[in-house]
Amino acid sequence: MRDTKIQVQNGSEPETWSGSDELVFFVNGKKVVEKSPDPQMTLLFYLRRKLGLTGTKLGCAEGGCGACTVMISRYHLDSQRPLHLAVNACLAPLCSLHLAAVTTVEGIGSTARKLHPVQERISGAHGSQCGFCTPGLVMSMYTLLRNNPTPPSELLHQAFQGNLCRCTGYRPILEGFKTFTLTQDGVRAKQNGDLSLDHEKVQNGGCCGGRTNGCCMNQDQGLDQDLDRDSDSGLSRALFDASEFMPFDPTQEVIFPPELISLTRSRRSRSLVFRSPRCTWFQPVSLDQLLDLKWTHPESRIVVGNTEVGVEVKFKNMEYPFLISPTQVPELNSVQHTETGLEFGAAVSLDRMEAELQNAVRSLPACQTEVFRAALEQLRWFAGKQIRNVAALGGNIMTASPISDLNPVLMSTAAKLTLRDREGVRELHMDQDFFTGYRRTAVRPAEVLVSVTLPYSRQGQIVRSYKTSRRREDDISIVTATFSVTFEPRSSRVHDLRLAFGGMGPTTALATATGKALQGRSWGEELLQTACSSLAAEMTLDPSCPGGMVSYRRTLVLSLFYKFYLSVLQNLAQQGLSVESVPPEFLSATEIFHPPTPSSVQLYQAVPAGQAVEDVVGRPLQHVSAAQQASGEAQYCDDLRPTDGELYLSLVCSTRPHAKILSVDCSEARAVPAVVSVLLAEDVPGSNSTGPVVYDETVLAQGEVTCVGHVIGAVVAETQADAQRAAKMVKVQYQDLPAVITIQEAIKAQSFYEPIRTLEKGDLEAGFKQSDHILEGELHLGGQEHFYLETNTTVAIPRDQNEIEIFSSTQAPSKTQSLVARVLGVPSNHVHVRVKRMGGGFGGKETRTTVLSTVVALAAHRLRRPVRCMLDRDEDMLVSGGRHPFYAKYKVGFSESGRVQALDVTFYSNCGNSLDLSSSVMERALLHLENSYLVPNVRGRGFMCRTNLPSNTAFRGFGAPQGMMVCEDWISAIAMKLGRAPEEIRDLNLYSEGDLTPFNQALENFTLRRCWDECLDRAKFYERRAQIQDYNRQNRWTKRGIAVIPTKFGIAFNAAFLNQAGALVHIYTDGSVLLAHGGTEMGQGLHTKMIQVCSRALGIPVSKIHVCETSSASVANTSPTAASVSSDLNGAAILNACDALNQRLQTYKDRDPTGTWESWVKAAYFDRVNLSANGFYRGQRSEVRDQRVEGRLVNYFSYGVCCSEVEIDCLTGTHQNLCTTIVMDVGNSLNPAIDIGQVEGAFVQGVGLFTLEQLLYSPDGVLLTRGPGTYKIPGFGDIPTHLQVSLLRDAPNAKALYSSKAVGEPPLFLAASVFFALKDAIAAARLEAGLSGPFRLDSPATAERIRTACADRFTAMCPAAEPGTYKPWAVLI
Repeated sequence: MRDTKIQVQNGSEPETWSGSDELVFFVNGKKVVEKSPDPQMTLLFYLRRKLGLTGTKLGCAEGGCGACTVMISRYHLDSQRPLHLAVNACLAPLCSLHLAAVTTVEGIGSTARKLHPVQERISGAHGSQCGFCTPGLVMSMYTLLRNNPTPPSELLHQAFQGNLCRCTGYRPILEGFKTFTLTQDGVRAKQNGDLSLDHEKVQNGGCCGGRTNGCCMNQDQGLDQDLDRDSDSGLSRALFDASEFMPFDPTQEVIFPPELISLTRSRRSRSLVFRSPRCTWFQPVSLDQLLDLKWTHPESRIVVGNTEVGVEVKFKNMEYPFLISPTQVPELNSVQHTETGLEFGAAVSLDRMEAELQNAVRSLPACQTEVFRAALEQLRWFAGKQIRNVAALGGNIMTASPISDLNPVLMSTAAKLTLRDREGVRELHMDQDFFTGYRRTAVRPAEVLVSVTLPYSRQGQIVRSYKTSRRREDDISIVTATFSVTFEPRSSRVHDLRLAFGGMGPTTALATATGKALQGRSWGEELLQTACSSLAAEMTLDPSCPGGMVSYRRTLVLSLFYKFYLSVLQNLAQQGLSVESVPPEFLSATEIFHPPTPSSVQLYQAVPAGQAVEDVVGRPLQHVSAAQQASGEAQYCDDLRPTDGELYLSLVCSTRPHAKILSVDCSEARAVPAVVSVLLAEDVPGSNSTGPVVYDETVLAQGEVTCVGHVIGAVVAETQADAQRAAKMVKVQYQDLPAVITIQEAIKAQSFYEPIRTLEKGDLEAGFKQSDHILEGELHLGGQEHFYLETNTTVAIPRDQNEIEIFSSTQAPSKTQSLVARVLGVPSNHVHVRVKRMGGGFGGKETRTTVLSTVVALAAHRLRRPVRCMLDRDEDMLVSGGRHPFYAKYKVGFSESGRVQALDVTFYSNCGNSLDLSSSVMERALLHLENSYLVPNVRGRGFMCRTNLPSNTAFRGFGAPQGMMVCEDWISAIAMKLGRAPEEIRDLNLYSEGDLTPFNQALENFTLRRCWDECLDRAKFYERRAQIQDYNRQNRWTKRGIAVIPTKFGIAFNAAFLNQAGALVHIYTDGSVLLAHGGTEMGQGLHTKMIQVCSRALGIPVSKIHVCETSSASVANTSPTAASVSSDLNGAAILNACDALNQRLQTYKDRDPTGTWESWVKAAYFDRVNLSANGFYRGQRSEVRDQRVEGRLVNYFSYGVCCSEVEIDCLTGTHQNLCTTIVMDVGNSLNPAIDIGQVEGAFVQGVGLFTLEQLLYSPDGVLLTRGPGTYKIPGFGDIPTHLQVSLLRDAPNAKALYSSKAVGEPPLFLAASVFFALKDAIAAARLEAGLSGPFRLDSPATAERIRTACADRFTAMCPAAEPGTYKPWAVLI
């Protein structure tokens, strides 16, 4: 680190910084003057709580989900125009908005005025399901259009890198917004499945350009003929008609406030200070002022985008009494070319940095821009657009993150850092001495980083950057690297080599020893061998180091260098130097990934000819709340306006997995002036025991805690900030007890819940004797976080006569009602539970919502004041549990031909610290242990492990995906053992009509064979299999795989009594209808379908029907909205009520056959006929005999088949989802748009389950992945490049409403096709490495697991430490 000191004279007058200034900004065109702004307040809180603009949502509070996206605009004096940025309101400090214009989703359109085209198109294209993410998506797109009214498709991709959606699977969002974009020909993109060739993909390396038979170009050929065939068969593709959208006219946008332009011009040089009791915000306008402030307050933090400090304050309990904003200091915001490079002010945003570097790359000779292109490669994948818009280059350096993407670029190229304080200037060149420890640098406390200079590259210099992460978009690095080599003139001899890594220690690391060892060597195989050996020795990690994945990270160091080695070889050869040639099959290792433009096809059966236009059953009706969701008008639980006297509650949770509570000291918390009460177990007036099935949980811990996250108490205060701050002051003393965390620990301790579930059929012993081969194996399947965008929320309002009203984001209002009544010691008729809608559920809000709602209700009941609590994302993930992790051991016998003869499988599930629904989850896993295959002799056993983790619970699929996944694993193993294609084994063993399941239920109306054949045909499976084989022969370091997977999913609640539903239909005298039923709306379109059912039943337009909410006062004793049966059950109940009303109205229709609906209703009313009807439906009875699972357990089965093709990078373990074809039997679809949306959403959620999402726990039971920063759900870039979804035609289901079938859960398992396609690709890589036969690949198939399975010389150089010789950072639970 070179250190140059220059003395400067500080001649400015000192700033007194007295008092506190007014904050002036605009929101949706209206001027806001805040006289006492709080520096710790975020824009999101201000919008929602101060201005009542609740369209902007809180999803994570760390800038990782995009639900809070707004547009911030400032007038730029140099360019004389406003600049628009999409920003995360959850991180944006309110005080940073002086002289800014904020535009929220409410400000661009509404249903009362007119929707903006962006709002109209996402709703019209069926891109809004639960709707919680929709306002953020709308604002990301709106901002893009304000900056570029005709954006190319690649900008569309970039705009949504910081937005997540858990419901839709992303396809319909892209389809709707693609109508704004231009193709390369300068015309608007097509709607609904633009299958045109992505020429950019061909040019930039994302596609091979047709050089192999497996190219995506070749896969597209013939699709037009397929579409013509489908049209002739009565299948429709159009889910929406883009021609019906209002035209987009950018000249009609809301103008930038003229007053704000004047204010910006008049107040540009004025410094500001904002004060609160806990924090002071300074905004200097000169460098001298900034240096004086930093000299006076060396402990202060400089804040630009607040992307780091905001997270530290929110989640790490950091306190910063002084914050300094340098955004108005010219020197920190300038960009200029110097003699040595491009100098960026430290406060320059990453987005602006990217634009400046792109301009430099276009204008300068290529030999000068190697460093710039390496930086650009990292910036492409740096966080999301909202973060890049505000995060500063200097902040990235000064936070000193060991996994920084940019610091390796700066270190490997010796970037110059200019530092200043009041005594002078210091220049450092970033090297191995700059980072002095974890999150520490060589910068002195009073110094300010003023600028960073990226050097021009020199002749003979080659620089490359690489990043590996769990998810390509908006993800922190696992390992990031930048390599810079400079050669002696006109030679391949190394003059200088700098290898910088992130993720390989507590700081960004420079491999100095390796760099020195390779100086003077010629670039070739000998250098490679030396480099790998040296890097393996130099870049080591302790086996217990934070982040884990030690062997994988060390392997990546070698793999990434190998990529660099090949790229440099290629470059030297292009220069005409004599070097070793790169074999053609190695070239794919040098290609840079560029995201391709996705395309899609959706096919469904058109309604019969002659069906009345007003009969909307079977038509792709838009979600009834989509427009309100897109405009921000749709109200969720936390959007309720605070009532007078409302308090806020914050939970106090255990920090130990298993311990006795020795004492709870609340004195410090109670001393906080705003705290009203601290509640503990002794404050519960009713029963403190709770639970959805058995009462084995506590509302508030009493004497003992059984997991980290066990709720001990609650702090109730006047504000959220005070409640959360005081909750952290509660001190709990523990005496630790032995804890069981993992399944393996539970097996060892025999820690199980009773009973042990079994399923048996046939003669197992005889089956194994008849088998030619017997295989044994095991598989671990990780859990999954629900990650609904709206976290658990409850508002409780006490009423008179000891009544209480509960607004809750729950799938189970009746269960909430009964448990709240139990806790309060009141009858259920005193508890009124109301649910308007949820921002996603997926099973996570079926039972675990009562962990919160009972406590909030307790507080409201005792204090006689309204109480609210919306859990932060990290709290929600900590206390609510998720999908059950499973471990399975199997033994399977089969013939030489591959026919399965016998199966013995044992499941172990990690249930957590209470039973919850684990018994039913295990039962459903057993019911699906054979997936879609006939197994004559079978035994399944299920052990439910009692562990000291938060209780796991229902999740879409409810145990069935785990059971079916184990089945497909042994099918795959059989194929590998016999040397056969897996699809042959699947085809051979597939069920037929009339076959009996292991629980002896006959398969009736069996359509799976039709789905199988149609999927193979639509996917052109055998052609693609041959193309993939060709591709794999031609490529060593990338491999492709393909798999086709069936699913058979039983539809019914396991518990017979739950298969019932009620409905209430009111007809008012104006002819309008109010519909109430027992189901809740969480984005699955249930209310929409029920309106369609009611519309057909009553013969009236849907415009006359309204669903207000789900209420325990309207329909009593409701079953949870779960098990995919809500349309079947509630629809039948509605039909029952409508039949009664039709009978009552028939007399008046007969009297006046030419009358209208309104006239018949009025006639009946005047004749004193009851125009309200209660409907009820009693579903079929399921049978569970003793503890044996047997009998007619489901009403019917839903079927589907999916074919997926993938490509893996054998050197990093990352992959691309190239193509997916789905054929799904949904009977006669009630609503094809909703059903296809459910298929796609479930599939992408399954992609997360099987390939991406990984819950990590410490050995002490602490959840390590507690937000979008560390837990990665699929993003826009994770969907298949080509996606085709077809609903099976002519497949009516006689056992459900209007011949339909359930659709919510069955499609999720189809994503296993991606997992087994990955396994197919890995097998190809292993075969080339000389490895064959079955191998274990646990789920999810993360990049780490894929890379480890692709064993080669690099993995051999980085062996894992022996288990038991160290304490791992994370354990497999």
